[in-house]
Amino acid sequence: MKAYSHLSAEERIRIDELRNRDGLGVRQIALRIGRDKATVSRELKRGLWFASNENDSYRPYRPRKLKTGAWTCRPFYSAMTAQRKAETRARRSRKPMRMAYDPLLTWVMDALRKGWTPERIEGRPAVEFPDDPRMRVSHECLYQWIYAKPQRILDLRQYLPRGKRRRTRAKGRRSKGPRIPMRVPIAQRPKRVDSRHEFGHFESDTVIGTAPSKRCIDTQVERRSRRLFARLIPDKSAPATARAEYDIYKDIPAPARIDRTWDNGTESSCHLLVDEALGMPAYYADPYSSYQRGTNENRNGRIRRYLPKKTSFDGLTDEDLQAIVDEINDTPMKVLDRETPNEVWYRELGKVLSKTSHPKTGVALTN
Repeated sequence: MKAYSHLSAEERIRIDELRNRDGLGVRQIALRIGRDKATVSRELKRGLWFASNENDSYRPYRPRKLKTGAWTCRPFYSAMTAQRKAETRARRSRKPMRMAYDPLLTWVMDALRKGWTPERIEGRPAVEFPDDPRMRVSHECLYQWIYAKPQRILDLRQYLPRGKRRRTRAKGRRSKGPRIPMRVPIAQRPKRVDSRHEFGHFESDTVIGTAPSKRCIDTQVERRSRRLFARLIPDKSAPATARAEYDIYKDIPAPARIDRTWDNGTESSCHLLVDEALGMPAYYADPYSSYQRGTNENRNGRIRRYLPKKTSFDGLTDEDLQAIVDEINDTPMKVLDRETPNEVWYRELGKVLSKTSHPKTGVALTN
């Protein structure tokens, strides 16, 4: 790929000659000097000389009778004027690149290696360095910097939760047909759930281990607090998943567990057992639309940072999984105003319990 270079003084002199002496247009000049027509067009506008004895462009060899005021002739391109303006622009101070500040670069690299996302990094420098305005960076600036060509050799995307080669947008596909009995689509879920103002709405999914192990992790996430619950299950079967769901929700007070939203995996085929046992209806996202359950997908991504894909869960104990869950729930989040999911969970739980006297109701889930 041809690298861009600024016009030289010799090229400006040539443009001056072709424009003022030969009267050529922009396209003809561009062909003669081997430059793009847009480059020539911008140069002709930047290098205009306005004849006047009242500014720096005053030329003393002009006729004396024209030195009494501003000249009335049309401005024309001057190579000397254009070169002087170009040199002035080159010397002019510019706003430095944000990530060119060494202390900020060092701090950001340390935070990325700790597993912090750009969203978490964005607000923290203002807390730790309140008197240094250069220690500021937005998450969008970080993403652009990480995916920029100069950083490709560092492979900084490995520190991101997903580590994708390119930044992509979520897209959906058509469904291949219903496979879950009594499936209730997300369109029928109350609209108030979308705002996350109401506490007690969950999202559900399954994290799968690598073969030959069949062990999986059932995950449930409360939408408002982003608090994660997880259980190891022997396989991805519907009965095992229903049992794990019941074990998670049976200890949560009824006012704090209103409903849950699943994807379209067959492991939730026994959802009616949990629905009836706990009085907690299940809704289903549109096929291939994981963004409708973005909170759960985000928490699953956090688990994958401890247990990457192609990791067997055979050696994973309940204590190991709970330690991972506790660390995730004790990590502050930007979307929670730097609070942790645990802090928001217990505060909201206290609010709902203070408003109602309902006991922990539930019916035993039978085989």
